[in-house]
Amino acid sequence: MLANIPILSMIAFSPLLGVLVLLFMPKSQGRWIKVIGIATTLIPLVLATWLYIDFNQQSNNLQYGEHYDWINVPLNKDVPNLEQYGFTSYYLKFSYSLAVDGLSLPMVFLTALIATMAALASVYIKKRWKLYFILFLLLEVGMFGVFMSQDLFLFFVFFEATLIPTFFLVGIWGYMNKEKAANKFLLYNGLGSAVMLLAFLILVVTAGFSQVQDQASSSIYFSGNLGDIVTNLFTPDSAVNAGGEGNPFYMSGNLKWAVFILLLIAFGIKLPILPFHTWMLKVHMEAPPSIVMIHSGILLKMGAYGLIRFGILLFPAEAKEWAFVLALLGLINIVYGAILAFVQKDFKLVLAYSSISHMGVVLLGIAAFNQIGMEGAVFQMVSHGLISALMFLLVGSIYERTQTTQLDKLGGLAGSVPFMSGILLVAGMASLGLPGLSGFVGEFLAFLGLFGSMKVVTVVSALGIILAAVYVLRAVLRITYGPINEAHRSIRDARLIEAIPMITLVAFIILLGVYPAIVSQHLQQTVNGFDQFIQQVTSMKTGG
Repeated sequence: MLANIPILSMIAFSPLLGVLVLLFMPKSQGRWIKVIGIATTLIPLVLATWLYIDFNQQSNNLQYGEHYDWINVPLNKDVPNLEQYGFTSYYLKFSYSLAVDGLSLPMVFLTALIATMAALASVYIKKRWKLYFILFLLLEVGMFGVFMSQDLFLFFVFFEATLIPTFFLVGIWGYMNKEKAANKFLLYNGLGSAVMLLAFLILVVTAGFSQVQDQASSSIYFSGNLGDIVTNLFTPDSAVNAGGEGNPFYMSGNLKWAVFILLLIAFGIKLPILPFHTWMLKVHMEAPPSIVMIHSGILLKMGAYGLIRFGILLFPAEAKEWAFVLALLGLINIVYGAILAFVQKDFKLVLAYSSISHMGVVLLGIAAFNQIGMEGAVFQMVSHGLISALMFLLVGSIYERTQTTQLDKLGGLAGSVPFMSGILLVAGMASLGLPGLSGFVGEFLAFLGLFGSMKVVTVVSALGIILAAVYVLRAVLRITYGPINEAHRSIRDARLIEAIPMITLVAFIILLGVYPAIVSQHLQQTVNGFDQFIQQVTSMKTGG
């Protein structure tokens, strides 16, 4: 049914309706600005739910594709000896190309869900509501575009579109050291974007070509179209794979390695992979809770998504040769994050280091290079998105009432705020991987996928998961039990606008824990196709 309407564009750009309305709203209408900002996020959530239900689970192909040629830029003057290659003209083509598969669909729905929950959590914002929600909705547009784009240039545009709103949302509405956190965020992510752009440009000028021929001429179009790039990279008689250095489109083995490493660095900064993690700690500490919900729940997942979509699937042979390196990076993330989380005195830093540890599980699932591991990696991305969003929602609620997130200044809150304390306990149990909650499924699949090929790495990584139980329980129990600060005895429990997103996120965490098929059914065919493709390409390279 949805194949006949531009459903992906409707989801991606529907937040702009709210931006348009807010532009004409007087700043003094604070109540209506909040209503419009929150209500606008419900539109893509409803559309994404419809998309999720309508998705064909039995297909591993891209679905709901939208493709429009955008701009053609002639390059004839920039290409030397044009005629000797048999072409009369060269063009650089920019296209608008969207589609989803089992990898991107869960991320689209997760983005829509967490954006709505974060909009509700924006009740904590105290100033400049109009500008806040305009930037918030622009950020949502960028996130949707990242997970739907099927063109490198378009992906880059949407990826960059998330940086500027996030920079201002952290720098204006954050806490004491917000400007430093925003600047560090922009510095690291800007560097990652520059590295990613370099990798994309190499791909475009070597593998991003398509030929259009008529009776009088033959033209070559360079673009970032993923379909063309995949075809050229993995067709044996393609110019990318034949002809040697004299071929203008030839991509040598060394160049493939270089591009893969560039992509690993670019998306590793976003993930983040150690040692590119310090900017993320600053953002988690200084950004307002509603933005950290999005940052930890969605923006970090853009790094893992990009690594899978571009690094692993465009260079599977190179990536598989580096499987042990990826697993080692995941192991370091898990153990380092767990140990540092255990010694933190600020609850926000506990959660920040916990995110580093949980992103290490994603790397382990990817490094398994089999269907089970990849399913575990993607499931972990979705699960951690829900859990981290819930945790930082609770952080915001606790801070608003106590003006602190220091563990030694909190305690005994179960008596004052029993509802929030109960939600915090559920979130903690999910974070440490308790069976029956979503955190268990992703971790179990990732470890199971890796165990067959790297037993030692898997066992050592599992120790990090044991440490997770220690640091999570330490933090949760110190907040909810023990002696209470007298100033905290009379604080109020969650208001309705806070309870709604808390209950919603808990419901999804439990749903994914007891019925993981709601994600895995959409994911299975796509990941199976990825696994077959990777095995085929790597066997061709080794002569198997």
